[in-house]
Amino acid sequence: MAALLDVRDLSIAFPRATPVHGLSLTVAAGETVALVGESGSGKSLTALALMRLLPDTARIASGEVLFRGRGGGVSDLARLDDAALRQVRGRDIAMVFQEPMTSLNPVLSVGRQIAEVVRFHEGLSWRAARARAVELLDLVRIPEPRRRVEDYPHELSGGMRQRVMIAIAVACAPRLLIADEPTTALDVTIQAQVLDLLDALRRDFSMGLLLITHDLGVVAEWADRVAVMYAGRKVEEAPFETLFGTPLHPYTRGLLAASPRLDAGQHYSVGALAEIRGSIASAAGERGCAFAPRCAVARTLCRDALPELDAVAPGHLVACPVTTAAIPQEEAHHATPVG
Repeated sequence: MAALLDVRDLSIAFPRATPVHGLSLTVAAGETVALVGESGSGKSLTALALMRLLPDTARIASGEVLFRGRGGGVSDLARLDDAALRQVRGRDIAMVFQEPMTSLNPVLSVGRQIAEVVRFHEGLSWRAARARAVELLDLVRIPEPRRRVEDYPHELSGGMRQRVMIAIAVACAPRLLIADEPTTALDVTIQAQVLDLLDALRRDFSMGLLLITHDLGVVAEWADRVAVMYAGRKVEEAPFETLFGTPLHPYTRGLLAASPRLDAGQHYSVGALAEIRGSIASAAGERGCAFAPRCAVARTLCRDALPELDAVAPGHLVACPVTTAAIPQEEAHHATPVG
């Protein structure tokens, strides 16, 4: 099946830095792909680039963002003009942001904010749009939606505000939903409810879901495939069972070893958590592998040359010459990293 979203060799630049380098990624309809990595790895910046919402000082320096719309035609979102982009954004592709209190308009009711989306994209009257807003609040499991439709953001809890953001995002049944840290600042119970809701909507609408997170517990529960970013580059990608069962890149192993897990014997380390020493590399870019200064198995070649992504198994890509050198050649072959 053709990819719904096909990101090819995407680089994002600021005047003095290129914090995302050559990122390639695909998302199919009905699939959940997780993009993980620590703060500063370029995850959220990638999401903003896909939506063409980069800050004024940033630009897409190279690459393509190919998106398959409702009619089956493919557009490069990186090169759409503003008028065409407005028709796609919010209707075919939508985004749930990290902090709903800063994303929602504080002086408009939540019903008005949902209604504006369907009026713009579907041409409904205010009466019909308000009725649709009530339906959407009910869809995202907000109690008493007919009353809550008149509430303002400050009158809702953090979990309910996040549900309103999801209602706005799915108002026009988009083909692709980007969720950037959708459970930030929510307690554990509400996190599970929000993620369960996103997963149910993915199934109901056959959406592709790009889930951006640093929480590996979220990944293990909801993702089909996982792409790991470090210092603006993808360093490993695999189906989630493979990534958690046989992580190959030293950074991926470090993330798993540093992540708590209550279930002994599961994907994460049991006992004391490990530490990834040092801090993430500068976006200005260094020679060789950016993780080498923090890596316990780094060799001279890691510091001298940028590692390429190699396919070590079907769907499993890793950018680590030390790891791939340890795998028998008949099991690993070089692959162009297109997803």
